[in-house]
Amino acid sequence: MNIRPDISETAIGCGSAPVLRERGQREVFCGLTGIIWLHRKIQDAFFLVVGSRTCAHLIQSAAGVMIFAEPRFATAILDERDLAGMNDANDELDRVVARLLERRPDIKLLFLVGSCPSEVIKLDLSRAALRLSQAHMPRVRVLNYSGSGIETTFTQGEDACLAALIPTLPAAPANAPPSLLIAGALADIVEDQWLRTFAALGIGPVHFLPPRRANDLPPVGPNTVFLLAQPFLNDTARALEERGARYLPAPFPLGVEGTTLWLKAAAQAFGVDDALFDKVTQPSIFRARQAIKRHSATLSGRRVFFFPDSQLEVPLARFLARELDMELVEVGTPYLHQTHLAHELDLLPAGTLLSEGQDVDRQLDRCRLQQPDLVVCGLGLANPLEAEGLTTKWSIELMFTPTQGYEQAADLAELFARPLNRRARLKVA
Repeated sequence: MNIRPDISETAIGCGSAPVLRERGQREVFCGLTGIIWLHRKIQDAFFLVVGSRTCAHLIQSAAGVMIFAEPRFATAILDERDLAGMNDANDELDRVVARLLERRPDIKLLFLVGSCPSEVIKLDLSRAALRLSQAHMPRVRVLNYSGSGIETTFTQGEDACLAALIPTLPAAPANAPPSLLIAGALADIVEDQWLRTFAALGIGPVHFLPPRRANDLPPVGPNTVFLLAQPFLNDTARALEERGARYLPAPFPLGVEGTTLWLKAAAQAFGVDDALFDKVTQPSIFRARQAIKRHSATLSGRRVFFFPDSQLEVPLARFLARELDMELVEVGTPYLHQTHLAHELDLLPAGTLLSEGQDVDRQLDRCRLQQPDLVVCGLGLANPLEAEGLTTKWSIELMFTPTQGYEQAADLAELFARPLNRRARLKVA
């Protein structure tokens, strides 16, 4: 197998690591999947997908909700008459939105979410959102973003959603004190933990994007610094910088090391004394390391292979290699953002094979050849690989589970130990 023509060299850590850049068939979910965690986060927002029945089935299946539930998402289904241009899709959309808002008076923020079908017929949802916002303000603000899976990975739906929110954020006064903004959808329990940590460090005010309520949008301006809680928020970071906010480069808060360095970046920006930082963080570091040890016997020395899926792969690989002593066979990621991942790349073991993009058949060949102990991949690949005798971990579960911060470090380790423990029990049985 000759892969050398596709390899380019980039400096990582103590040496040069090969980066395999592939462009071929991909196996990924579309950006509509992000609605599943976003609709739980912004408690008075609603996500209306303008798409096909396939879009509706995808979200319904991913969410695991029954038909009589009332979640904060739905699909305005484009049928054959819409696709053929026999109906005025904008008139139909206006009618659906009016009926939705009449039925659900709790909605304060409505997202029109584009899909592959709506983009194929060139339905201008940005203009529709402006028209509907003018019609329903001040009760409801209407925004739009694309959740299409034509050229994106499933986590980029969140990136597009947050980027759409940023133009609506209030401007911070020029004389406002410095503030910290955390960008990325997080479980409420994680936010609460970090608020307590930042308060103990004397850092504040601290805001989160997205907020829990649509009317609690954080102010942003030249005195705002921001940390990314997720590595896939490229458009969000760019939009915040255009509003004058300053990005704080740091590893991502996965595992003890990542969380410590992430918090350290904020502490340095706010002039927190090293002694105070250590006093606040050391108890949490100790507890987290003790909790992680429970999974070391299962994971230490095991070989792990990452298929590109969520853009979480590089921080996760760093956590597994440095804190659980796993061997990285290959770390695939859909997109390798050199700026946002610079600190993560520096922490990877020298010589780690990174792949960017995907040619799924070639990557499957490499995976089968290497026979790793654990394969982290999407649902579409997991079952076939399991049938071949490989042990897999669904990468999408890493988005549905709170994993950031000290208190969740052991839970993150357990997500990788669980399939190996299951395999061991099956062999005994």
